[in-house]
Amino acid sequence: MGSNRLEAFSDGVLAIIITIMVLEMKVPHEPSLEALSALALVFLSYVLSFIYVGIYWNNHHHLLHACKTVNGRILWANLHLLFWLSLFPFVTGWMGENHFAPLPTALYALILLAAALAYWLLQQAIIATQGEASALRSAIGRDWKGKASPLLYLVAVAAAFYAVWLAQIIFALVALIWLVPDRRIERSMPQDA
Repeated sequence: MGSNRLEAFSDGVLAIIITIMVLEMKVPHEPSLEALSALALVFLSYVLSFIYVGIYWNNHHHLLHACKTVNGRILWANLHLLFWLSLFPFVTGWMGENHFAPLPTALYALILLAAALAYWLLQQAIIATQGEASALRSAIGRDWKGKASPLLYLVAVAAAFYAVWLAQIIFALVALIWLVPDRRIERSMPQDA
């Protein structure tokens, strides 16, 4: 089977995740700036998670374009990734509603860590199916971004309990690292792909 159906399904799930996140932001019942400003941290957590979902969507798109065929291992690895991403609305809302308190921030970092590991597992499943000489294998090379991100998320888990601001900086830093879709995969693919 080709990767088109897998990509379409994943796109739908990611669209639903974004929709749920925005629906979790409650409309203020008062028409004042004070009522709106009370939602500032909820909005900031939404923006951060929206960026993360966008990053996953962009890189997932590139990843699946490097995938010529899909098997059961890839399907399950993809579902594993989508599971962790589907928890973004919960941890986003919890962190924002609780003003970036330590425990919700640590859980947010753990979910980011789990999603990063799930993405790596999907990448490995594709490489195992396509072979070590595949375009994806050569494109990712040493994969410094893929190795640094989980380590930074682990630091963010610990930082959440001692310096929550540091955890938030780490979230922003990792997002900045991944903001541009993975061009290594783009460059390795034939132009007609």
